[in-house]
Amino acid sequence: MRVVVAPDKFAGTLTAPQAAEAIIAGWRRASPGDELVAAPMADGGPGFLDALQGAYGDRARLDVVTVPGPLDDPTPVGLLVAGDTVYLESAQACGLHLTDERRPLDATTVGVGRALAAAVDGGARRIVVGLGGSATNDAGAGLLAALGATADVPLDGGPRGLEGVTRVDVEAARRRLAGVELVVAADVETTLLGMFGATRTFGPQKGLGEEEILTVDHRLDRFVDAVCGTTPAERRVADAKGAGAAGGLGFALLVLGAEVTSGIALVAEATGLDELVAGADLVISGEGSFDYSSRAGKVVHGVATIAMRHARPCIVLAGRVDVGSREMRALGVESAHGLVDRVGEQAALGEPGRHLADLAARVARSWRV
Repeated sequence: MRVVVAPDKFAGTLTAPQAAEAIIAGWRRASPGDELVAAPMADGGPGFLDALQGAYGDRARLDVVTVPGPLDDPTPVGLLVAGDTVYLESAQACGLHLTDERRPLDATTVGVGRALAAAVDGGARRIVVGLGGSATNDAGAGLLAALGATADVPLDGGPRGLEGVTRVDVEAARRRLAGVELVVAADVETTLLGMFGATRTFGPQKGLGEEEILTVDHRLDRFVDAVCGTTPAERRVADAKGAGAAGGLGFALLVLGAEVTSGIALVAEATGLDELVAGADLVISGEGSFDYSSRAGKVVHGVATIAMRHARPCIVLAGRVDVGSREMRALGVESAHGLVDRVGEQAALGEPGRHLADLAARVARSWRV
């Protein structure tokens, strides 16, 4: 049997390549005759650059620049250069994993803007920015400032600095990117504002309390007026799918002329996942938490969709499974198996690689042919 192993990262415990390695090791232990193919995936968030670097191999080079992190600490960011295209992962500059402090009112995306500027200075004609996993919620104000935008308030001070904003001029930032094709690889389709926008959806995990959520959403609403104008037609970009990705980084990039694409679709194309799945008997995906958020835009859903297109069964090995069987099948997943259900949360977090391998071995025995 030929098995394609295409997991996402297990956030906070295993990278996607580590997860694929653990699954393959466990599966091979129980079913040594199977052919196993590793295809680590990402959706635009953490791991985006690793997945693409693995796909490109020696056809691309990795440059590193140092930029301010979300709270201004010097932070290395990779620029994956493939011809005249540069890929960068915004989480490397403003990711939640970069700091133990939860200061979303102060966290800024200046570092992402500096990385973009470095890519332009290096001769990039096309820049693909992976969005997801950010500690920030500034609607990309810091990014715009790093590229030359000006305003009547500080743009580089996080949402706190946007209080009272009435005027933002982004023309210098647009000129900085003139002639460069800008692509956003997003892991979510969230819009910027409102009940289902970036702040309400992802603000709590970044440390925003209920009152702060209302305050920040109001400031971002005024920021949109200052950047775009006050009419519904002028503000339409804030309602676009992906505008709320990475705490609103998507909005700033859309303002600069970016086009939005699915991060998982982009990585799947680069890795040739469609062809791999077409030649497989079984597809395995996985992630830290297989839940409601695993739907459109996320790795598991993207992998399962490709498997479904080729009529191949897809199963999921996850840290935790919080999806019912009906919703699971609607996503194209035949079955899902969780570490927490089997060994408990403490053990799953303590030795994730070992327990994931054990889980893979157990599942492999049920797939013997």
